[in-house]
Order: sequence, then C-alpha cells, then structure tokens
Amino acid sequence: MSDPRQNKDFIVIAGPCILEHNREAVNLEVARQLKSIMAGFPQVKFYFKSSFDKANRSSINSYRGPGLQEGLEILKEIKKSVDVPILTDVHSIEQVLPAAAVVDLLQIPAFLCRQTDWLLEAGRSGIPVNIKKGQFMAPLDIRHAAAKVQSAGNSHIYITERGSTFGYNNLVVDMRAIPMIHSLGLPLIFDCTQSVQLPGGAGETTGGNREYAPVLAKAAVAAGCDGLFFETHPEPEKGLSDASNMLPLSWVEPMLRTCLQLRDVVQKESDNLALAL
Repeated sequence: MSDPRQNKDFIVIAGPCILEHNREAVNLEVARQLKSIMAGFPQVKFYFKSSFDKANRSSINSYRGPGLQEGLEILKEIKKSVDVPILTDVHSIEQVLPAAAVVDLLQIPAFLCRQTDWLLEAGRSGIPVNIKKGQFMAPLDIRHAAAKVQSAGNSHIYITERGSTFGYNNLVVDMRAIPMIHSLGLPLIFDCTQSVQLPGGAGETTGGNREYAPVLAKAAVAAGCDGLFFETHPEPEKGLSDASNMLPLSWVEPMLRTCLQLRDVVQKESDNLALAL
C-alpha cells in the first residue's frame, strides 16, 4: 500500500445519496454541476457517487433505488454524457462484477466492512476499492478489512471514516482516526455528511444535522485527511434518502474552497517539519 502522504490529489467523492427512479434529470444535473465546480480546483480528483440500491434503509417502506440493472444503466449514461469517473456501493457479492464493469471505484458499505467474501470479490474486481469503516469499529481494526482486499491482489484501497455510533440515534467523530489510519499506510477520506446522521432519529428514517457537515469537513482537513465524501442534492429536503444530511449544491463550492485553503496550510506545515527533521 502506498504512503498516503505521497498522494498529491485531493479526492472528492460526491453526488446524491441514491439514484432517483424516473428523475434522471436530477442525477445528471448534480453530476454536471459538480463537474463544473471541480473544474475550478485542479488539485481535486473527483468521483461522482450515487447508489443504485440502498439495502440498509431503516424501514421496509423506504425507497431503495432503481436496482442493479436500471441503476447501472443510469450510471453508465452519466459517465458517458458528463464524462466523470463513477463510484457506487455494492450490497451483495453478485453485484460486484457487474458494477465493476461500469464504475471506476467500488464502495463497501460500512455495515459490510467485515464481510470477507464481499471484500475478496471487490479486490478481485481489479478496480480501486473504498471501504467505509463501520460505525462499530475502532480505527486501527480497519487494517483487517484492507488486508482482505489486498490479499486478492488489489492494493488500490481507500478508507472512509464516517463516525462511530454509541446508540441513542447519534454518531460521534473522533479525528484521531485520521492519523491512526494513516499509520497503517492507508489514505483516509472523510465522509462529512453521513457523519452528521442521526440513525433512526426520524422514526422510520434517519435524521441528520447538515449544518454541521462543513464544520466536520474543515476539522478533518485540518487533521490531514486525503479527501472528502459528501452527498449533495439541488433540493435536499426532496431527496429520497438522507434528506436531512445531504448538502445543498450551493454549499459545495464555498465549503470546498475553504477546505482546500486549509489543506495548503497543513501541507506547508508538514513540509516545514520534514525539512526541520
């Protein structure tokens, strides 16, 4: 695994939480606007993110997405017409290879990050893998998940931190996780929107406090993260999943600009320390 400090690009993974069935215009609009925003930040490597299926919704009544076949067709069209790399998550072993044939980065959901067969199949796909650290997992324990992917011959691995749960409909972020995971030689992406979730906090659905997402994003960049993950939508309140914590598209550019300015300060400090040593 490469030293994360040698990664010059700042990774940004962003998009609507879920592909909206029969609302392809929304999916395309978000992809186009995000690509336009990212064009102003040449240091950013951008992946458009959206899910074709959300198998871990709180309630059986919640919308899950268009499904594998239709969802991959939508993602394929976004990739072709907008010309952006794509990330999506997989919720069964059978979804891994069909998804890997379309997308550029596979994601292992947090609740599945210990599932050996998923990780091995993702590793065998041959494309980069983003493992979301489980809310139940200590930071250093993610090394076992990464080792499973690596054992399949795939060393292009990212880890995403998205907070830890202590029950009572809340998540807590420990920024010490960033240097801890770096100590494993793994690049760390910080999910600033799912970290402000309130799991089950809205009864049948997950609640959230999106106003705190930019605060956590800045804190994570100051702590040295290698990228940001966030979900965004033109009208988050109308989103079909994670409506309470998705960012309005209008927040993305100013938040990212501030975060990248902070990153410059952190990198300069790191460079000066290296010279002093």
